[in-house]
Amino acid sequence: MISLLLFGSFLVFLLASVPIAISLGLASAIALLFSGKVSSTYIAQGLVTSIDSFPLMAVPFFILAGDLMGEGGLSRRLLNVANVFFGRYTGGLAVIGVVTCMFFAAISGSGPATVAAIGGLLLPAMARAGYEKGYAVGVIASAGSLGIIIPPSIPMIIYAVSANVSITEMFLAGAVPGLLIGLALILTAYIKARRAGYTGSQTRYTTREKLATLWEAKWALLVPVIILGGIYGGIFTPTEAAAIGVIYGFLVGVFIHREIKLKSLYEVIGKSALTSATVIVIVGTATIFGRMLAIERIPFMIAESIVNLTDNPILILLMINVLLLLIGMFMETLAAIIILVPILLPVVVAVGIDPVHFGIVMILNLAIGMVTPPVGVNLFVGARVGGTSLEKASGGAIPFILAMFAMLALVTYVPWISLALVKLIGG
Repeated sequence: MISLLLFGSFLVFLLASVPIAISLGLASAIALLFSGKVSSTYIAQGLVTSIDSFPLMAVPFFILAGDLMGEGGLSRRLLNVANVFFGRYTGGLAVIGVVTCMFFAAISGSGPATVAAIGGLLLPAMARAGYEKGYAVGVIASAGSLGIIIPPSIPMIIYAVSANVSITEMFLAGAVPGLLIGLALILTAYIKARRAGYTGSQTRYTTREKLATLWEAKWALLVPVIILGGIYGGIFTPTEAAAIGVIYGFLVGVFIHREIKLKSLYEVIGKSALTSATVIVIVGTATIFGRMLAIERIPFMIAESIVNLTDNPILILLMINVLLLLIGMFMETLAAIIILVPILLPVVVAVGIDPVHFGIVMILNLAIGMVTPPVGVNLFVGARVGGTSLEKASGGAIPFILAMFAMLALVTYVPWISLALVKLIGG
């Protein structure tokens, strides 16, 4: 009865368009009051303890670092580099979009932030070049999902904290799958552009011009080297790396590129604070929701049911993939991770699946959910920036979603893809 009340009230709040963080908190409070199993102070205590975590400090730092670097002109310089090297190919602007999103993903750690930063610069240019708006938004929204796959990734941090695994190992595990998905999206963009007749730029750049563009973007290209190199090299922790990213973005934006003024700095910090607060509230309320599930022993019952149904890892991963794809269509990524990890992790561990590998599989599924309606946040951001309808954006994203499905299947059933770097570098 309490379980029905918990899920029922949560669904009602969602259908009433109540923000997901508030929906999770209210549903948990209602279930708690009716259960009488713990004190009413449990929610307040849980909200505090759930965010009292050193690794979680990396989240607001990475958010602020991404915003500072975007405002400081780093995304525009990355776009220029991609244009010089890939603009002349068929569907050049689409390929540029994917490549730039791959680079910016290693700066922002966020899918919607990547779509907003790159889409704001590239989608108007694609429209002027004659690209169909739905296709243009589809490719940028899909490539933007690389923001949570290519490290550093905010959802990876949340998963690592929830599953009690190493953040560094999660970052290592996401590198190769992120590159593979990026390549798959580039190939899909090329094939689609060739069929549609989207030609590349007629401008040809000399070696001197290419080198000059690379030199201008040197501070942006150094970001992944400094942050990821420092983490993998054991120089600093992911949380310290995030703080260094903030300092780096501030110094480059204010003193080197000089594109961040006092007024815009205030706006950037305010925007980052709002985003961080939203994330932290979701983490807190989703944790309470997950603890209510644990009190009702729902994770144990679901795990037991799945294992009783089959102990075949292939079938279990297939069922979990289908479940995650469906949930990703309706639930915010961070909330889904916090709620589902305690439910699904015992199942996969019981059949011998590595928790780090499973984390990448989960994040790939939820990344696809960012491009699938009705809660495809990347599509919403892309459609707004690109000036088109959600329906057209969804149609344009279909080929890229299919490509991501293929890579999801490959990563799911070939664990080596995600674990090779972990074993090679992580020891």
